[in-house]
Amino acid sequence: MTVTTDAARPGRARPRTGRWITDWRPEDPAFWAAGGARTARRNLAFSIFSEHIGFSVWTLWSVLVLFLGPAYGIDPAGKFTLTAVPALVGAALRIPYTLAVARFGGRNWTIVSASLLLVPAVLAAVLVRPGVSFTTLLVLAAVAGVGGGNFASSMANINAFYPQRLKGWALGVNAGGGNLGVAVVQLAGLLVLATAGKDHPALVAGVYIPLIVLAALGSALYMDNLAHVRNDGRAMRDVCRDAHTWTMSVLYIGTFGSFIGFGFAFGQVLQVQFAADFDTPVKAAYLTFLGPALGSLVRPAGGWLADRLGGARVTFWTFAAMAAAAGLVLAASLRGSLPLFLTAFVLLFVFSGVGNGSTYKMIPAIFRAKARTGAAGGGDQDAAEHEARRLAGALIGIAGAVGAFGGVLVNIAFRQSFLTYGTGDGAYVAFIAFYAVCCALTWLVYLRNRPGRPAGV
Repeated sequence: MTVTTDAARPGRARPRTGRWITDWRPEDPAFWAAGGARTARRNLAFSIFSEHIGFSVWTLWSVLVLFLGPAYGIDPAGKFTLTAVPALVGAALRIPYTLAVARFGGRNWTIVSASLLLVPAVLAAVLVRPGVSFTTLLVLAAVAGVGGGNFASSMANINAFYPQRLKGWALGVNAGGGNLGVAVVQLAGLLVLATAGKDHPALVAGVYIPLIVLAALGSALYMDNLAHVRNDGRAMRDVCRDAHTWTMSVLYIGTFGSFIGFGFAFGQVLQVQFAADFDTPVKAAYLTFLGPALGSLVRPAGGWLADRLGGARVTFWTFAAMAAAAGLVLAASLRGSLPLFLTAFVLLFVFSGVGNGSTYKMIPAIFRAKARTGAAGGGDQDAAEHEARRLAGALIGIAGAVGAFGGVLVNIAFRQSFLTYGTGDGAYVAFIAFYAVCCALTWLVYLRNRPGRPAGV
């Protein structure tokens, strides 16, 4: 997130027409108790709803590919391409969506970003049918990427509403509620498959059209803009020169990138890897929602554990567990054991959810540690703390965008593995190797005793 608030300096406010709040002091206990908390909770609730729908639209094609049977003439590699494209577009949109909050206002941009979801939903509802060209499907999948940007703008907006002591809780709830959209769209697909059958993929997209309208209307009627929020472009430039930015971005590829990538790919992997067990889309759909649901629900637990045990320690063991789970997936694939495969893959989702929470907690801790070091050397403690918050916000925005790109890499790995070996085994080996690298990187940079190691991360 690259937005900051200057509520203490009213001269920097930008009075505009519409629902703009020009006096916002969340750190003032009296202001917070007198109505600030109620306003923040209201904005949080509608932000979660809009972000949740955004995640569902973003991962819509993880469900739609299950409907693309022989009549569509698309092989498994083509289907993995269709799930990689929205992941790529969504990752690319995260930084501009973050900047849009300060430029247009949190309420205003939520209305716009929610309304934009109508484009992929309506196009998919109208155009996905036998005979459609693969190029058209690629374009439709790419347009669904707009849902991936909603997370970034929603987090930036809610970050500005809450005081420092409550940001972790608010951002965790906001992120978890949004992530659940990955599981819910799987359930929507299951509902359509179970009731209307495999010949009506357009209904999955159609289900979301009224929900998108409700999200846009709710944002317009009940959300607010904060006039004191502004973009801090210098923070982004400064943090890009910090090595921790790229270390944490790699770690976030391993956690969030895995979560969103597996969310896109899981159903398709089941259909291809265990074709005899999942000869109809509905059989795969019965199981695909479970991993994303559990991964979303445990994300706050990752933050909670990081608060008590340290983010780096939790992240280290999370990557070790993810490597072990990926090893079990590989073993299950080699043995053709569906029960072990499902169990291990669900564990991958769960551990990635824990890692999402712990890596997010590491980011502010890194800069707080650097601020304490600077203050201990005779610097201004308040100035150091302000600088830490400024850089941490920028790093969260960058890491979120880079981490989302991990979803592209997961689907490319599966595509190449199935093309080369006819199974996902090559991808599973790559995941094990990458998680081992992330485990080593966490230990080398944040746990190993060395000069300059940020303490308490």
